[in-house]
Amino acid sequence: MTIDDFRLESRSTALVLIDLQAGIAALPVQPNSAADVLANARTLADRFRALDALVVLVKVAFPGAPGGLRPITDTGQTQPAAEPAGWTDLCPEIGAQASDVLITKRQWGAFFGTELDLQLRRRGIETIVLGGIATHVGVESTARAAFEHGYQQIFVEDAMSDLHADTHESTFRYVFPRIGRIRSTEQVIAALV
Repeated sequence: MTIDDFRLESRSTALVLIDLQAGIAALPVQPNSAADVLANARTLADRFRALDALVVLVKVAFPGAPGGLRPITDTGQTQPAAEPAGWTDLCPEIGAQASDVLITKRQWGAFFGTELDLQLRRRGIETIVLGGIATHVGVESTARAAFEHGYQQIFVEDAMSDLHADTHESTFRYVFPRIGRIRSTEQVIAALV
């Protein structure tokens, strides 16, 4: 399949947006601004909703929350601070709807310890379209698990960003092409049927 004949069946495709919440979108991200990521995520979400396709909004509870991992690391961040007020609030720019599925995760990836796989499989989802912040943390961790669960994946480059441009670019250069397809918001919108 070439990019020219790229098609997505809305009945078996879900949009999964990772960590588009107040505490994360407020961070300085690169190479795409948080405002651009949120705008593209909203464009995608609106199109999915218009087609009655599944939209999944994933947010992360602060790592210090119950169930959070506390590994001993070289950064020394084993005791996270308390979660700031409003940190997990979904960004209003994505226009969350009652029909959206909300998943709260406590780890980097959205599959571990959540009902994401169950929610996707019970709806017959075969392909997931991924966007969010941060590319090499929450999105990549979710993508690796989705690959292991057998999902087809589309990575929307202009609906993602990271804390560092080089980690975003590295993930798109070395990881995502091995486990899915990379497209733009415009290409995904055009492909949805």
